[in-house]
Amino acid sequence: MTNTATARATQTAGVAYAGGAYLLWGVLPLYFLLLVPTGPWEVVAWRVLLSFVFCIILLTVTRGWKAIGAIIRQPQLLGWTALAGVLIYVNWQVFLIGTLNGHVIETSLGYFINPIATVLLGVFVLKERIRRLQWAAIGIAAVAVIVIVLFYGSFPWIALSLTASFGVYGLIKKKIGPAVDAISGLTLESFWLIPIAVVQLIVVAMTTGITMGNNGAWHAVLLAFAGIATAVPLLLFAAGTRRINLTVIGMIQFVTPVMQFIIGAAVLGEPMPLERWLGFVIVWIAITVFIIDLLLAARRGRRSAQPELV
Repeated sequence: MTNTATARATQTAGVAYAGGAYLLWGVLPLYFLLLVPTGPWEVVAWRVLLSFVFCIILLTVTRGWKAIGAIIRQPQLLGWTALAGVLIYVNWQVFLIGTLNGHVIETSLGYFINPIATVLLGVFVLKERIRRLQWAAIGIAAVAVIVIVLFYGSFPWIALSLTASFGVYGLIKKKIGPAVDAISGLTLESFWLIPIAVVQLIVVAMTTGITMGNNGAWHAVLLAFAGIATAVPLLLFAAGTRRINLTVIGMIQFVTPVMQFIIGAAVLGEPMPLERWLGFVIVWIAITVFIIDLLLAARRGRRSAQPELV
């Protein structure tokens, strides 16, 4: 196989992995709604514990314990995984609260805004420079949030919490980079969250009652599958990002919020008054500007990479 064919095959595989991750994240609201009457606090607790169990199995099968040992010997790196764990916990918990309380459309808003928020983090934290069109997209997205708050009459705390938690989580993953592979990272992040998950299950047991095993075999199987449903998209995402550039990732990731928006509006029938439509239309304008900038940057990059004719 030639180098060109190999590169093409690698990119195709990368798009497939990343696309698979975003498709799975897109349908997660429907999966979690199947877990009713299990509440968001119990779901997240099982999600943490069962993700950890699934990762332990993967580490054993792939013989990845050596990588875990190398991370443990670096206290600073270990600390970053703990912080990443807290952030992904916040993201999971807010997402479940939104999904199981009829706010799937607002969760989609959070993931629509997330790419633009990631650019802002790059500017203010990593001191990266951004282009004019990116500034324009950020400004338009800010207007959208203001419109939703002022005219719809409610602060979109679910959307903004999802944006902030996943944005900073991505920043930390970028910072620790290749030093922490996908399986090791998710294993350690889940490990740090075990005490929180245990406390949540105790509180649930003392209040509303644990639902695991009390709502039939099918419900128990679905709830037990929460760990795999959590881990598989994250692992696919990691495999995809190693094979394709961030420009492609940036365009593919809009699959998730589009699917969540369709599920919330068309499938679940969540209300979409004129004020909310206006806010979302402005968000989509910002995304269009953002994607145009990505495409123009990619085109300029290809032109600069072409050898000059002599």
